[in-house]
Amino acid sequence: MATNPPKLKVAVVDDERLQNLKNAFERQFGGSPLFYACAPGRVNLIGEHIDYCGFSVLPMAIEQNVFAAVSLNHSGTIQLANVNPLYNQITVSCSEEIVIDRANPKWYYYFLCGVKGIQEKFGITRLPGMSCVVDGNVPPSSGLSSSSALVCCAGLVTMEANQQSLSKVDLAEICAKCECYIGTEGGGMDQSISFLAEKGTAKLIEFEPLRPTDVRLPDGAMFVISNCCVEMNKAASSHFNIRVVECRIATKMLAQAKGLDQNGLLKLAQVPKEINASLEEMLALVDEVLHPEPYSQEEIFKVLGITSQQFSTELLTANTQHVTHFKLHQRAKHVYGEAARVLRFKSVCDCAPPDSIQLLGDLMNQSHVSCRDLYECSCPELDQLVDICLKSGAVGSRLTGAGWGGCAVSMVPSDKVPSFLQAVRKAYYLPDPRRAAMEKQSLFVSKPGGGAAIYLEK
Repeated sequence: MATNPPKLKVAVVDDERLQNLKNAFERQFGGSPLFYACAPGRVNLIGEHIDYCGFSVLPMAIEQNVFAAVSLNHSGTIQLANVNPLYNQITVSCSEEIVIDRANPKWYYYFLCGVKGIQEKFGITRLPGMSCVVDGNVPPSSGLSSSSALVCCAGLVTMEANQQSLSKVDLAEICAKCECYIGTEGGGMDQSISFLAEKGTAKLIEFEPLRPTDVRLPDGAMFVISNCCVEMNKAASSHFNIRVVECRIATKMLAQAKGLDQNGLLKLAQVPKEINASLEEMLALVDEVLHPEPYSQEEIFKVLGITSQQFSTELLTANTQHVTHFKLHQRAKHVYGEAARVLRFKSVCDCAPPDSIQLLGDLMNQSHVSCRDLYECSCPELDQLVDICLKSGAVGSRLTGAGWGGCAVSMVPSDKVPSFLQAVRKAYYLPDPRRAAMEKQSLFVSKPGGGAAIYLEK
């Protein structure tokens, strides 16, 4: 862990984008911002869909981020605008309860999640009026955590506007919980790396308690992000929460098989702790206890000895009530296997053997296969893109983020990056007019970026 983590508050930098945001704020509201807040997106190098199961993940922040320019006002409202004209403005009363419409996840609801989280943390009965203009350059619905960056930015804004103070760890935990207001049952990786990131290093993020550890990535390798140009909004579909539910049920089934008290057991990481088993032993237990065929609701009721009502209220989410069959074996196999790959990835980075780049690439490739075949969270376009990246010179390539669209992350030897970019551009983007139009913001190299911060005028 870093001994001197970056400060949460810093002086305003001389930055063209920040100046443009300031100009947009002045046009919108007629005065200058009081302060700015910033929160980065992220790319998860390995450890997909396991944070909400309680296992460690290994992301890094990217250089793309969400900025907000903010001032206080006396209107009794939160006035929220976006520099992108595609996103509507909104005004919310400070005297009424903030309501998040889960059925209609518009951009500003993510901002309001962050506001509501800080409001509830400090028991603020009436928020001060705020005027905010937001500028984000994280590609939306791409698996790079644009929505969580917006939630984190809003949490920072609300904390500063209310003259409160929190550590980055506390902010990460609050923002992870309050994003659930919009209906996504995530695990906290996105918010943790957005706050705890440091330039130049990836992070191993452990949970319960939340703890970041620096991971030095190998010299001679670069990480390239490529968007398959299929958008996936986690809150607007049930794919993500179905996987969360399947992992909850698998946890209960494994606990039942081992005679454990199931109260409070909802995460797959809890079972090996309870029975003192290794991840390899858990993979064997999954094969022993869970059958590969999908489980019906009735079979789950019978094995767990629960009623339909208990199942609906204790295990399902609001947007998974319609699901009738659950693939428990496949989901648990992915989670325990992926958790082992994360630990192996960090070990290789720490030890830095001569073939470390190849070893890490192999782990990334195994991760994608597991996401595709066991977790079924890929899509044909992502699989095609990953295949093209490997043929174009990547040592490892895998989907990153929730999946079902969004981005792949590829590890490419530094000397091959120019030819890699050219080959991927030619094979994936240029043949399709829509992809070709999106290519400049869809294919890029990213170094590990810094974490969220408040920018104050000098």
